[in-house]
Amino acid sequence: MVTRFAPSPTGRLHLGHAFAAKVAFNFAKAQNFSCLLRIEDIDHTRCTNEYTLEIYRDLDWLGFDWPLPVKIQSKHYYDYAKIIKNLCNLGLAYECPLTRGNIRDGLLPKNKGTNINGYLDHFKEGNSKPIIPNSIRLDLKKSMQYLKDQELTFIETSSGEEKKINSKIALMDAVEKKKLDPIIARKDIGVSYHIAVTHDDCYQDITHVVRGHDLYESTHIHVLIQKISNWPTPKYHHHPVLNNKYGDKLSKRGLDTSIRSLRNNGLTAHQVLDMATL
Repeated sequence: MVTRFAPSPTGRLHLGHAFAAKVAFNFAKAQNFSCLLRIEDIDHTRCTNEYTLEIYRDLDWLGFDWPLPVKIQSKHYYDYAKIIKNLCNLGLAYECPLTRGNIRDGLLPKNKGTNINGYLDHFKEGNSKPIIPNSIRLDLKKSMQYLKDQELTFIETSSGEEKKINSKIALMDAVEKKKLDPIIARKDIGVSYHIAVTHDDCYQDITHVVRGHDLYESTHIHVLIQKISNWPTPKYHHHPVLNNKYGDKLSKRGLDTSIRSLRNNGLTAHQVLDMATL
């Protein structure tokens, strides 16, 4: 059995990350699982090597350890592109040239297909900063039709019991309310969290995903991608997120709660982990 802790190096780790790491590593320890470390750095517009090194330093200082090697997502753009290309070939994904401004002005994306000729050229091995002409969206309606009557469920364990969740209900509701189709490839980085995380969970044999409840709704999309791709669906444990005194989720912009600043102010790892509590 395997789970993972998967931070993004877009800034310094803070108390919220310490809490999430504590939940993930303790979950693995209690179940006698292995807990992998994955660096989710596909967003090359924000992620830096400096922040990646700080992740290792902070987690090591907090007393967590993990098996090697560490999965670095930015080394696998080509793998993610092949998944996106397959979804395009199936007619389940399409190019979307609209900007956020266009959508705010009331324009809606339309599925006119995707010209995939040369698409993989943007992701040739060694290209560390791929971009594509337009974003690509997953067509939820066509994806549901493609799967026909197949079951779309996952097991949620956060209540302490295993609960079967029907993702088809949430996805059908999104289709009926004409919500925007999810982006599976951002124009500026050529991929998205939805594709990278489902791909890696499959190929790293992740059996249990432990992550914040703020990602709960994304799980329905992930179950859909897993089913289309013939990947297994892990069990999910969505834990609460740590908020500040105003009730807002902690941000990497709040440098006063960063692990580095707390360490530099003389706190011990034990004290920081005690602070990282709901």
